[in-house]
Amino acid sequence: MPIARKIAAFIENASWIRKMFEEGERLRGIHGADNVFDFTLGNPTVEPPAEFEEEFRKLATQPIPGMHRYMNNAGYEETRQAVAEVLAEKSGLEVKGSQVIMTCGAGGALNVALKTILNPGDEVIILTPFFVEYKFYIDNHGGVPVEAWTDKETFQLNLTAIENAITPKTRALIICSPNNPTGVIYPGEDLQKLGELLTRKEQEHARQIVLISDEPYARICYDGKEVPSIFRFVKNSVIATSHSKDLALPGERIGYLAANPLMNDVATFMQGATFANRVLGFVNAPALMQRLVTKLQRVSVNIDEYREKRDLLYDNLTAMGFSMVKPDGAFYLFPKSPLPDDVKFVKLALEQQILLVPGAGFGAPGYFRIAYCVDKKMIERSLPAWKKLAQEVGI
Repeated sequence: MPIARKIAAFIENASWIRKMFEEGERLRGIHGADNVFDFTLGNPTVEPPAEFEEEFRKLATQPIPGMHRYMNNAGYEETRQAVAEVLAEKSGLEVKGSQVIMTCGAGGALNVALKTILNPGDEVIILTPFFVEYKFYIDNHGGVPVEAWTDKETFQLNLTAIENAITPKTRALIICSPNNPTGVIYPGEDLQKLGELLTRKEQEHARQIVLISDEPYARICYDGKEVPSIFRFVKNSVIATSHSKDLALPGERIGYLAANPLMNDVATFMQGATFANRVLGFVNAPALMQRLVTKLQRVSVNIDEYREKRDLLYDNLTAMGFSMVKPDGAFYLFPKSPLPDDVKFVKLALEQQILLVPGAGFGAPGYFRIAYCVDKKMIERSLPAWKKLAQEVGI
C-alpha cells in the first residue's frame, strides 16, 4: 500500500461532507445543476465586501516594493497590530501585535497551537457535535481527542460533561462559537463558569489547560447577538480564526492565532507558536492576503443575507415538522433526523436531489447538517423537494 494504514483508515472514515459533495457532482451531471439542492459544504457563495476589492485594486496598481518577499514568520507587524487593536477593544485587555501570528486560515492556526502545546499522549477535549477535522489535527501532533457532549437539546455548554472529561492528561479544550455545525453562541455567563472550572482543574492537577477558541464565524451573528471575547473569561486561552467566512475568502487561507495577554508565560507560547508556524511548512501566511486584510479588521460581508437564508429555511422546515435549534450565528442548521438512522435519512434525501451531511460526520448520530451559505434561489427551489421528503418520512 503506497499510503500509511492510519491515513487509509482516516480517509475511509473522514469526511461525510466531501463524500456528499462528490455525490452532488454526480447528480448534477444526471439532473442538471438547477435540480440538485446541495447543502453540504460551508463554501460561501457571497462575494467579498467592496472594501476588499478596493484594497485589492490599490495593491495591484500601486504595488509595494518587496511585498512578495519573506517576512517575520509571525507575519507583518502592521497586520498583527491591526488584529491586536480589535482584540483589545473587544476584550478590554492590552493585546499587543507580538501576541498575534498570521496563519494559513483557522486550520493553520489550530495546528500551530496544538503543535506548540502538545506532548505525545496529551488529551484534548472536543465538544460534540464537533468539526470532524479536530480529531485529525489533534492526531497530527500526538494528542488524544476526548469527546464531551454539549446539551443535547440546546447544544449549549455542558459543564458537568466537560468536568468529567478532564483528567491529569488534559492539555487543551477546543470550543467553537458560533458553532459548526449547530450555530449556537456560548453566552458570557457560561464562559465565565467554564473559566472558573478550568482554573480549578489546573490547580487540582498542577497542569496548565489551554482553551482554544475556534472563531471563523465570530462576526456572523444574528438578532443582536455577539460572541463574547474568550479573553475576558479564560486566562489561559488562545483564539484561532480566519477571514474565510467574514470576508468570504475561504480559498485565500488567511487567518490568525492570538494569545491572551494574561496567559501564563505568554511570551514563551508565542515563541513556540512562531517556530511551529515555520516548521509545519506554512512558513508564513500569504503576504498579499496579509496586506489586504490589515485595513479590513472591522469589515464583514452583509450578515443580513445569511439571516434571510436562515429564516427562510428555518421557518419553512419547522412548519413542515422538522425539529431544530434556531442558530444564533454561522450559516448552518442542525436538525434532528426524522429517522433514528441519520445516514439512512440522508440517503433518502438524495432521492429528492437534496444533499445533506449526517450528524454522524460530526460525532452526533441522530442529526443532520444543512449549510445555507448557498444562493437564496436554490433554497427557494428546494422547498417542494423538502416537502416531499417530509411527507415520505411521515412528519
